[in-house]
Amino acid sequence: MTEPRHFEPLPLGGAGGLPYSRGLMARALMAAGVGAVRAYDLAQRVQTDLQRRGAETIDLDRLEALAQDVLGENEGSQVARRLRRREALQELDLPIILLIGGATGTGKSTVATEVAYRLGITRVTSTDFVRQTMRAFLSSEFMPSIHYSSFEVPDEGAGGVIDGFVEQTRNVLVGVRALIERALQEGWSLVLEGVHLVPGMLPPIEGALVMQCVLAIEDRDLHESHFWVRDASSDGMRPVQKYLDAIADIRLLQDFVVERAQQVGVPVVENASIELTIGTVMELALSSAERHVRV
Repeated sequence: MTEPRHFEPLPLGGAGGLPYSRGLMARALMAAGVGAVRAYDLAQRVQTDLQRRGAETIDLDRLEALAQDVLGENEGSQVARRLRRREALQELDLPIILLIGGATGTGKSTVATEVAYRLGITRVTSTDFVRQTMRAFLSSEFMPSIHYSSFEVPDEGAGGVIDGFVEQTRNVLVGVRALIERALQEGWSLVLEGVHLVPGMLPPIEGALVMQCVLAIEDRDLHESHFWVRDASSDGMRPVQKYLDAIADIRLLQDFVVERAQQVGVPVVENASIELTIGTVMELALSSAERHVRV
């Protein structure tokens, strides 16, 4: 069972400027897509500039100028733009609910964790966690579907794995709705990932800035390779052979989720490269926030 993951938000300051701390500045820059070595180089440059001017904070315009010197004009401007957009996102008067769906093994957990870190969102959890919690209270006799993996739910009808998965999803979404309602009551922002976040199946969420996307992997070999990585990183708790044996059904579910996303206009992100995928999801989130601010 995956526990909710918690992170400290990156302090980017308010209108008065960015409070200086070399380590925190470097973290903020890395969250904006700067490599670790160059992030610390730029943070050192900021420290030198502050000492020379006898200042304690740096505004984003000054940071952009220094970033252009260290990173080059194009990348420096891009980094400053990302920091501005992220600061605007944090100043929204609504909680943020980011939903990342996709079939088993498409990298949802990795992307959700990293995007939450970069956005400064401290609460990250999964529909698998919700399902596991529900299992503790609802017996297999009362609600059998939640006691199976998403690609293993038995179904006696002609729909096979799809119908079994849809039944499980409807049940798990009861718990998901309760989780989201709690987040809204408390004013929390939340990144939620999971195969059960099927576009169009979760009722509209009011009182939050909601962003949703679906991850997919077109290449079957690449998809299978993710299960080898999970097996190694979980010390065998998620044995690779179980997933390889079921890859045909897993990819059938992927086709179903992607088709639903396309039908309702939810972006589908091809996860061929984890860094590109994280960047794309970040861009979707920030663009959505900008549209909300303009409205």
